[in-house]
Amino acid sequence: MSTAIKPKHIGRNISRIRELKDMKQEALAQALGISQQTISAIENSETVEEQRLIEIAKVLGVSAEAIKSFSEEAVFNIIGNTIQDNGTLSTTTGNFNCTFNPLDKVVELYERLVQAEKDKVEYLEKLLDKK
Repeated sequence: MSTAIKPKHIGRNISRIRELKDMKQEALAQALGISQQTISAIENSETVEEQRLIEIAKVLGVSAEAIKSFSEEAVFNIIGNTIQDNGTLSTTTGNFNCTFNPLDKVVELYERLVQAEKDKVEYLEKLLDKK
């Protein structure tokens, strides 16, 4: 039994990264100055020329190495480890939960606007009294 490791399918990786970035083949083709059919052929290829890979990576906003080593399993692990069951974000670098009551902030802003209007009225009344 052979345990040879099958090489990564670079074209499939390009396709998945493009899809994750919500980009159509036509958009990628246009950015590269090639046809959509060429993109389709590239995505069906197991290997891609290094220079072409670098160009594609630049358009996709990733490194060529990221395309080569892309793993859907890793993406799902990152998502699973970042989003908790209740849908809130959780990372080791910070807490993304709201730390204040948004309604309190709206009320505070409203009160400040009302006070600013009162100050304007008072100022205008003083100007009228001087005349």
